[in-house]
Amino acid sequence: MTIVVPDASVILKWALQRPDEADSALALALLEAFVREKIEIRIPSLWRYEVGNILARKQPATAVEAMEALLGCEFPEEPLHHDYCLAVLRFMHDLKHVSFYDVSYHVLAQRVNGLYITADREYVRIARSKGSIILLSEWSPPVPPGR
Repeated sequence: MTIVVPDASVILKWALQRPDEADSALALALLEAFVREKIEIRIPSLWRYEVGNILARKQPATAVEAMEALLGCEFPEEPLHHDYCLAVLRFMHDLKHVSFYDVSYHVLAQRVNGLYITADREYVRIARSKGSIILLSEWSPPVPPGR
């Protein structure tokens, strides 16, 4: 089964559910694939801080409910233990103008032989050569058997 590591840009599309936002339908299809057990999702534990911060700042009236729904999904999380944290910093050494946050998702995807999915075009432009990454707009939902 494919392991997917969605970042905050994708997770926020699940929480905010704005049909007019770019790739919102694809983000929801990714979540549906997880719910239907067609893919596995793994995320770094720091997602809570990143997503919580954005929800609280941009959607304060609905932040608690949105975060509660996301936490209810109980995504498998990877804590930033010693080796993982250092791997993120080593990965960043070769790239310019990237954040620890973004790289933590990318490194996790590589550690679990998965695919990092993001809506962040600039990060993909900078880091595509490192592999294991795709833009949300380039992702296709799994095809059901028999099609």
